[in-house]
Amino acid sequence: MSKKGESDYLGLGSRLRETAAPELVESAYRFELKDAPILYRGLSLADIAHLLMLLEVGVVPREAGGPLLAALLELHDTPLDEIPLDVALGDVYNSRERLLKQRVPDVAGWLHAGRPRREASTIAYLIALRNRLLDLVAALAAYSRALTGRAGEHVDTIMPDYTYLQHAHPTTLAHYLLAFAYPVLRDFDRLLGLFRRVNTGPGGAGSINGSRLPLNRRRLAELLGFDGVTVNTRDAMWQADGPIEVSGTVVAALINVDRLAEDLQIWTTREFNLIELADRHTRTSVIMPQKKNPYSLAYVRGVTANLIGKTASMAAYGQTPSGQVDNRIFAYGELPLAVERATQAVRLMAGVLQGLSVNTELMARRAAEGYAQSTDLADVIMQETGLDFRTAHEIVGLVVRNALDRSVPATAITPAMVDEAARAMVGHALGLSAGVVAGALDPHALVNARVGLGGAAPGPVREMIRECRRRTDEAVRWQEGMTMKLQQVEEELVTRARTLAYAERG
Repeated sequence: MSKKGESDYLGLGSRLRETAAPELVESAYRFELKDAPILYRGLSLADIAHLLMLLEVGVVPREAGGPLLAALLELHDTPLDEIPLDVALGDVYNSRERLLKQRVPDVAGWLHAGRPRREASTIAYLIALRNRLLDLVAALAAYSRALTGRAGEHVDTIMPDYTYLQHAHPTTLAHYLLAFAYPVLRDFDRLLGLFRRVNTGPGGAGSINGSRLPLNRRRLAELLGFDGVTVNTRDAMWQADGPIEVSGTVVAALINVDRLAEDLQIWTTREFNLIELADRHTRTSVIMPQKKNPYSLAYVRGVTANLIGKTASMAAYGQTPSGQVDNRIFAYGELPLAVERATQAVRLMAGVLQGLSVNTELMARRAAEGYAQSTDLADVIMQETGLDFRTAHEIVGLVVRNALDRSVPATAITPAMVDEAARAMVGHALGLSAGVVAGALDPHALVNARVGLGGAAPGPVREMIRECRRRTDEAVRWQEGMTMKLQQVEEELVTRARTLAYAERG
């Protein structure tokens, strides 16, 4: 049983006769309290803004608001590691309530007017989340710049592209890297839209159906830097789609990064040997001294796999009766931390890209191997002879089979070999000149022929680099502007609270 008066600190009121069971404290209460480092500052801002709004609309008398604001500001200025958080009280909100009751016992209760505990926690969670989403945008911008920077160095670096890890077509390293830069531009679009939905204030919703108090919800959102208000008061408290969208959007960004990490991990093997990671992004085997393990890439892949699982968890947390928010405690800390971990992984990949070295000579040699020019030879046959592509495809397939049987490399295929296959397939020779056949089989000429929009020729590649850089700069300007705005809003909120608190003190 609790001591007299202690029940108020625990939020029990007069309804319950017992304090929380030890097994409840050591499980659910301790789990909630571990999120204090993530949520505490947001809770503090939510409390200050809520009280300011209550004072502005006349719900809280000035003589009570001044001392309560001063106490809130004192807590706000105190480092978290100096705040006594008691696991027996449950979440951070209850510990703050007890501290306020100890410091200003006569006025602490005014803070609860028109607001359930979960509203403050939800606001704190959104504040933690929006800041981390802005960090993720910045990290993706650094990753995009690393991609376009390396692409700019390798516009003329010929290499084989792969499908199913088989030689597909000759391309350039620049064109390959830009295939990972464009998804980042889509990530920017997704994150900006997501941020607008995250940065919407649920405050002032009352219990479920609003409040009879004259709460100014738009003013509360403004004080906290939210761009708008979640209008329906029940929706404001019971949203399930938000965490799912956040996790899914972050996973989409990480999958794009992971796919590059997986390719690079294959390319670092001695069997491929196309790139080498900087030593600072690897580590050695404890038992095998010859090893240089691509640990950075393995870590990025692991983070991605972990967040895929988190996305399923976020969906499961929301799969409850509509009027239940307690499952959100599993998202309050996990999701901001997941975004933080994703941000670190993206920054790591940017560093990996900047540090790796490229085996350009081997790439060029490999581009001439594997008969990756076969599609172009079929195209040339179609253009020069009027045969349809499927027939040309079958002729070239036989050319390749014969070349393999005779150990003839792709660049040594002759018009005579093409005629031999053509006679077998269509009954007559094609009569292509040596220059036409050689031009179709030259990897450099093949790449330089890709002059269409988005192609691998130098002109389209340089245009894509410019576009990616421009749109990345736009995302950075938005991120920096929004970060500055939120910092300014927080400073103005605290300054206004100090002014009012000291004015009421006289």
